[in-house]
Order: sequence, then C-alpha cells, then structure tokens
Amino acid sequence: MRTLGYCCQLVGGVLVEQCPARSEVGTRLLALSSQLSHCRTVLRLFDDVAMFVYTKQYGLGAEEEAIFVRCVSVLGNLADQLYYPCEHIAWAADAKILHVESAPWLTLSTALWGLSLLLGIARSLWMVLKLRQRLRSPLAALTSRLPQGKRRDMEAQIRSEALTLLSNLADLANAVHWLPPGILWAGRFPPWLVGLLGTISSLLSMYQAVGAGGQAYAAPDGPGSRNPDGGPSHGAAIAPEGPGL
Repeated sequence: MRTLGYCCQLVGGVLVEQCPARSEVGTRLLALSSQLSHCRTVLRLFDDVAMFVYTKQYGLGAEEEAIFVRCVSVLGNLADQLYYPCEHIAWAADAKILHVESAPWLTLSTALWGLSLLLGIARSLWMVLKLRQRLRSPLAALTSRLPQGKRRDMEAQIRSEALTLLSNLADLANAVHWLPPGILWAGRFPPWLVGLLGTISSLLSMYQAVGAGGQAYAAPDGPGSRNPDGGPSHGAAIAPEGPGL
C-alpha cells in the first residue's frame, strides 16, 4: 500500500507539473495517494502493541556485541514507540475526536520519525564500516582463517545494511520536508520528488523483506496522510524500519 501510494504521488506529480493535458489524471492520482496515506495512518492505530512487543523482546540489546549499536538501537526503539501515540493524537484531533490542535502533535511525531531514521542511519553506517574493516583486516586476508560461508554472510550483511542506509536517507529527506517551514528544506519538495523518494525507500524495503523471507514487523513508516502533498504516513520492520515503510 505504501509503495502504491508513493507511486501514485510520483506519477501524479509529474503529470500535474509536466503534462498540462494530463493534469486532471495527475490530480486524481494525487487524491488517490492522499487517501491511501490516510488509510495507512488509520491502520497504524493498531501497531502500538506489535511495536511494544518488539521493543520488549529487544530490551537493552544484550545480544549486541557493540555498545554503540546497542545504544542507538534502544534509542531508536524508544523513538518509534513514542511516535505512535503522538500520531494517534494528531489523527484524533483532525477527526474532531479530541479537542486539541493537531499541528504540534504531527510535528512531534515527524520529529520522532526523523530521530529514529537518524539513529538507524548511524547504526547502518557503523555496521558497514566495521564489517568492511573486518573483511579487509590482515587476519581476514588469510582466507583460510575465515570460513568461506562466514565471509559470504558478512558480505550479505554489508549489502543489507547499505540498502537500509539508502532507504533511511530517502525517508529522512521526506521527514525534513514535512517539518514546519524554516527548518532546512522543509516544505520545499514538489509532490513528484516526495513520491520518488518514498518509492525508492519502499522498493528497497520490499526487496529486503523478500530477501529475508518476509520476516518483518511494521514500525512507523513515516508521516504522510494529513499533508496535501502526501506528507507524513509511517511503518518499520523487525528490526523496526522506523516511521517510513
């Protein structure tokens, strides 16, 4: 659903901007993208328990060898966990269920998503550098000391972390765009660019999920429903992909 929504936004945005004769079709595709995003926001009302179970299972990351990975993962899980209630309140305010302003809660949820993505980027970058360092170390150069199977596993992990890094970078660009105007490039992306970045992130996540045998949970996939251009609307994977899948 996320991929379809962003694809509609990408195509719709291009048609509206570049093909005046097809602008009506583009407008309809953008409307469809907005509705799919809203649908995802409603579905995420039921994700809190799954996120809590994942966070509880991970705990303080006792199984992680590196303290840095453990710290950023725990902080990322906390940001993901807090993201959901903030988005729920913003949704309830928009739906007139709660008599509060939705904007502050939407901004807070987007900021938490961005924080989760930054932590995920730091983790993936650290993992890629450490794994490459291990593969290129003098000891690893003696191939006989490093079983071929383990070498392949490490290379596969590097590719996976690199894909996660690219996916999170694409989502982070959109997360900043959905922050209040005046913060970096907030509010400056045209709809087609938001759709392009979201499509890239979604396809990379789908590719990883298929490669991992489909074992993925859904953490925040990032905002995207209350914004006219398809803005904030989230999802993560086990481990959480953060507000953005």
